[in-house]
Amino acid sequence: MAKRKRRVPAGVGVSSIPASHPPVRPGLVSSQRRVPAGIERPPYASLPGGEPHPPVSSLARTPGELEAMRRTGALAAEVLIAACEHVRAGMTTDAIDRFVHDVAVAAGAYPSPLGYRGYPKSVCTSVNEVICHGIPDSRRLAPGDIVNIDVTVYREGVHGDTSVTLMIGEVDEHSRRLVAETRVALHEGIGAVQAGAAVSDIGRAIQNHAWRHSLGVVREFIGHGVGTEFHSGLQVPHYYDRRHSTVLGEGMTFTIEPMLTLGSPEAAMWDDGWTAVTVDGRRTAQFEHTLACTSDGAEILTRTAAGECAHDLFTEPVG
Repeated sequence: MAKRKRRVPAGVGVSSIPASHPPVRPGLVSSQRRVPAGIERPPYASLPGGEPHPPVSSLARTPGELEAMRRTGALAAEVLIAACEHVRAGMTTDAIDRFVHDVAVAAGAYPSPLGYRGYPKSVCTSVNEVICHGIPDSRRLAPGDIVNIDVTVYREGVHGDTSVTLMIGEVDEHSRRLVAETRVALHEGIGAVQAGAAVSDIGRAIQNHAWRHSLGVVREFIGHGVGTEFHSGLQVPHYYDRRHSTVLGEGMTFTIEPMLTLGSPEAAMWDDGWTAVTVDGRRTAQFEHTLACTSDGAEILTRTAAGECAHDLFTEPVG
């Protein structure tokens, strides 16, 4: 999305918290991993550059598609939980990618990021000041880091998309607060979902929570419709904008994935064309679920069959 200039209340997203140190720098990226021929691929995987066709799917799923999304969403949750259990200080983000890739394909799923618009890996790993779309590489996770692991899998013709921010070893108090309040902000947004509500109600709930805690809200990257397409036509900002007046209806499926910051929410892009970082180098966190709108609220699709998700299981530092 294009950057927009906007007025922000005094003190919101601006603080004396220092930039993350040392700053994240690109590492070496290994070769793209292969997916067995027998695994169903999303349409973009066979298109030049992985460029998807313009979105054409309905914003609402059929009953059959919704059942498939429950199963695929549960698998995404299982893959993410397994990855989180695997993460340790000293591990490279490339090793996380290898693990996620292997678990996904073993379950008969295609790792949705792989090849999408040329993205070279099977998962996104965004460390410290990296807002989103960090490419796994040779950089090793260090005690005190925070890392977002963003898993999307494609199976039965639909996608399931979920992410969590992990704390590695002992992290500073500012980072703990950021991670905790971003998790809460996601659930504030989920709580605003109901048939008849406007998409802007989601952003209002998230923004209000972030601003109460003097956190910035990233605007360049937003939630999106998801289902038979990785990104359908629905846009779900995490900030309030009354122009996003689309009314939510039963069966609509989409992600909510707020990205909050300790400092400025403005983003800059690395030369790789994917890795987005905060302009001031301060840390950022993200949590994500895939949801279905129901008559009385939101159904979280990216939970395991037992109702578990990484958000609830990994609230304390790992590794």
